[in-house]
Amino acid sequence: MVTLRAAREDEAETLTRLVMRSKAHWGYDADFLDACAPQLRIRPGDVARRRVVVAEDERGGVLGVASLEGTAPTATLGLLFVEPAVIGQGVGRLLYRATLRRAVELGVRRLLIDADPHAAGFYRGMGAVARDAVSGDASTGLVGFEVEPVPPADWAREWTGGGPAVHLGNVAEFNAQFAERARGGEGDAERQAAAHDYACLAAFYSPRPAALVLPRVVPHGWIERVGRPLGWEGVEVYDGLVEHGAGLLDAVRRRPALLSRLKDDGLPWVAWGSTSALGRVTGRRPAEGHLRYESKAAARELFTRILAGGGQPGIVLPAQWRARGRGAAARRVAARARAGETTVVKTDHGVGGSGTVVVTPGRARASGGARAALRALPRGPLLVEEYVVGPAPDGGPRDLTYDGFVGADGRVHDVGGAVMEVRDGAYAGATVGPSVVPEWAERPLASFGAAVGRELAAAGYRGWFDVDFVTDRAGRLAPTETNLRLTGPSVAFMVAARLDELRGAGHCVRIVDRAELGARLPDARFDELCGDLARGCAELGAVFLPAIPTGAFAPAPWFGFLVAAHQLEVLDAAEALVRAVALSTGNAFDGFGYRAAGTAR
Repeated sequence: MVTLRAAREDEAETLTRLVMRSKAHWGYDADFLDACAPQLRIRPGDVARRRVVVAEDERGGVLGVASLEGTAPTATLGLLFVEPAVIGQGVGRLLYRATLRRAVELGVRRLLIDADPHAAGFYRGMGAVARDAVSGDASTGLVGFEVEPVPPADWAREWTGGGPAVHLGNVAEFNAQFAERARGGEGDAERQAAAHDYACLAAFYSPRPAALVLPRVVPHGWIERVGRPLGWEGVEVYDGLVEHGAGLLDAVRRRPALLSRLKDDGLPWVAWGSTSALGRVTGRRPAEGHLRYESKAAARELFTRILAGGGQPGIVLPAQWRARGRGAAARRVAARARAGETTVVKTDHGVGGSGTVVVTPGRARASGGARAALRALPRGPLLVEEYVVGPAPDGGPRDLTYDGFVGADGRVHDVGGAVMEVRDGAYAGATVGPSVVPEWAERPLASFGAAVGRELAAAGYRGWFDVDFVTDRAGRLAPTETNLRLTGPSVAFMVAARLDELRGAGHCVRIVDRAELGARLPDARFDELCGDLARGCAELGAVFLPAIPTGAFAPAPWFGFLVAAHQLEVLDAAEALVRAVALSTGNAFDGFGYRAAGTAR
């Protein structure tokens, strides 16, 4: 167990010797070390002025030292040295993150680092951004970095009170509430199984989990691999509670010892979405009808009401008609196809684009008519909607989303906007971060999203929500639906907030729902792959997080992941790397996963 404390004046010489041993670890000769000694020396009178801290083990042995020097708004990481015997064991990471937290407390907004060339990889890995070389030649000169320390985002502090939380992966349970209205679209075994995979995103329901409650068994060591770059420690995982069916919270209630353990510390509980089972466990019953705007038809009524009130420039609402069933929907689609119009047909409830079909005139012809094109949809009522043609000629993003949440007191908290990846009407991922949303879209996106939040609050809803939009050729936003739950983009926001807190401001985060694997991978092999991907992404300047691991041994193997970086082009490169390496696993292991299928648990 490593702890941090302020240095004492009487140990200045001891700390100086540690610094010199650490510097000598990199093979410098005596003349060079003698030249460095005056700069590296810690004098008794400097300890308080330079804000020197030490890391020590449980026996009081000093393992490392760091200093934060200067005054706000710009300061310097003067020292960060670790005893050679423990280099690579996390002591430097602990000291660095503590220095950033202290910098935030002191109001520092720019932290400068002049790093030994051998430590450059460490600082890049911790998220510092390179500056020009600050002195010397290429072999011995210091390497300049800087970082922008920031406190946790305001919304992140409000979401769970700024502390750890219990995360509940009740995705299938939430979806099952709408199964009857979706005519089985969300209630069948296949969709429940997919929801159990998606429940792995419970790891990221807030920036700091204390415990995860999951329906499906996850790979051993997965949460440690995910938690290392996010600074998580001691996260408890309770998995395998529901292999079949949707009743995660009922499964928790049937385990009194588990329920008591989860409630012991009085931590807030965060779930994918609100359910009656969750209300029974927490004792907080939701208001009657609070989820009504999960209905796409009801959401449209809400949008119409907001726009009728004015004050929402840049927002346009696509036309929508209700159809009793596929026959009535097909007739309208056929008429629109004859006029050369594309149509969106969707069920009233559905997640991630399920229950949605986009029918172009060409698709209607190729399918043998509009009725055949809608065959995959249920027989019940359907919504037929005008297809919004876009995006604008400048080639901006097509699909945007706004995220926010309604607090327990009814206040609406703005989280931000994201760009979604949507393929043939189905959600595939999202990107969040600075400058991701085009500047022209920021104001109307936030204004309309906040207006939706206020209406949800008035209707009794409490929790996370989003509003999805498509862009038209005129640069306007067309709202399409609301989601009264957590989502993939919300997960990306949580990760970005945590990385900004730990590594400095400015992270862009991309969540990718599905990457194909070239072979079925047992847990150990999948962990090896994740280690390789983490190292490969780090070389590009990105952070890699395996977000959904449970499909790696499926008959058609896959997994979901997140990547984070300060530049969008680095995100693109990291995503391409992950997809390529994942797909090549069949070559790398020569079919190992398939031959080992009989030995997997």
